[in-house]
Amino acid sequence: MHIPDSMLPAQVCAAGYGLTGLMTWYSLRQIDRQGNPGPQIPKAALLSAAFFVGSAIAIPIFPFITIHFVLNGLLGVLLGYFAFPAILIGLFLQVLMMGHGGFTTIGVNAVMMGIPALLAHRVFQMRHLLKQPNSRLSVGGFAFLGGAIGFLLTLFIFVGLTITTIQSGFDTKLEQTAIITLMLAHLPLVLLESGFTAMLAVFLQRVKPELLTGI
Repeated sequence: MHIPDSMLPAQVCAAGYGLTGLMTWYSLRQIDRQGNPGPQIPKAALLSAAFFVGSAIAIPIFPFITIHFVLNGLLGVLLGYFAFPAILIGLFLQVLMMGHGGFTTIGVNAVMMGIPALLAHRVFQMRHLLKQPNSRLSVGGFAFLGGAIGFLLTLFIFVGLTITTIQSGFDTKLEQTAIITLMLAHLPLVLLESGFTAMLAVFLQRVKPELLTGI
């Protein structure tokens, strides 16, 4: 679901860079308010690497159609405000090293994946409204919701952007059909990715609960 170069109008790409700059500033400001970020940096680097690898592996399902994991909900659940800069770094390295996505669309792709990651973080935090926020059911359930929201919102933003900005010279109906088919092909991954996010969060809560402290 990475949007490549030349697929979006220049003004949309420019808006993407503007929003990415704003969201990066906001995330770093929130990180600074939390105090010493040192203990979280190794975890952010590890999960940024996981995002780089996981979301770059394409799985062919039909001729000319591939799907891949997004993992932004996972980063949001486990990293909190570190998720946005971690995703931005991962996207930049994917373009630089593998040509996955595009330099002109890094901003749009970062917004498309990073903002849902921050929403996944907020959803995961909502478990603190419960009497037992750190129980296996609370951690697993809200991590699952966070993973699902991160993936689905990214998917819907992708579809909305690509369908509404189909450029002249393309067969609009054919392009819309291809985009909807791609969206439907990704839907089964929602359960897999959300389930993995929940299992990992529960595992960390059991063996290394400090990794979820403050998240």
